[in-house]
Amino acid sequence: MVPTAMHVAERVRENGKTISLVLDGALPSAPGQFAMLWIPGLDEKPFSISGADPLMFTIARVGPFSEALHGLGRGSPLWVRGPFGQGFTTAARRVLLAGGGYGAAPLHFLASLLKGKGAAVEVALGARTADDLLFGERFRRLGVPVHAATEDGTAGTRGLVTRVVESLLDTGRFDLLAACGPEGMLESLGALCARAGVAAELSYEAYMRCGVGLCGSCEHHARLVCMDGPVFVAGGR
Repeated sequence: MVPTAMHVAERVRENGKTISLVLDGALPSAPGQFAMLWIPGLDEKPFSISGADPLMFTIARVGPFSEALHGLGRGSPLWVRGPFGQGFTTAARRVLLAGGGYGAAPLHFLASLLKGKGAAVEVALGARTADDLLFGERFRRLGVPVHAATEDGTAGTRGLVTRVVESLLDTGRFDLLAACGPEGMLESLGALCARAGVAAELSYEAYMRCGVGLCGSCEHHARLVCMDGPVFVAGGR
């Protein structure tokens, strides 16, 4: 797939180390899918799509390429290749979302579609501190109740977001958990859902080079995250 040249229409500060880049175009895509972003002469990296129309990517500053993306201003060019991968279902009626760190970004995209279909949606957000929480206000503007957990206790429940999810699953009011975050968190959530009898869709991260299943760099338990995922049904695809 040939990259498409777009331009930054808006740059939004989300928290101290995270921004959203809104581009001057749309990309038909599903929540949970990703695209490859390319800056000629520097690199090409995969990023979750956090909005389709207009196209939006939410980027945490973690290395040289994300640092370069943070340096883009309004009108700056950015090349996009995608969308790729398998996304979340949008057919469930009672959905709990769980986001760890910047894993909240694609879940907001999912929440907006689910709410548009009349689904009941709540979200559990986890981060190290209150300042690191992402998209809480965006979810509230959608009318989605937010349950926060921070490792230092500066917002919501003190501890990991899995603790909050466990208590919410015990209420019996959800038929699907959709989650995005670190692998350890996802594995724990899959086990909690199996115990509670709740379906789980888990979005995994992996190092990717091609995005189309050729290089094999994103292999995860004998499956390719770029093609079979990044969203996996707990226990299978």
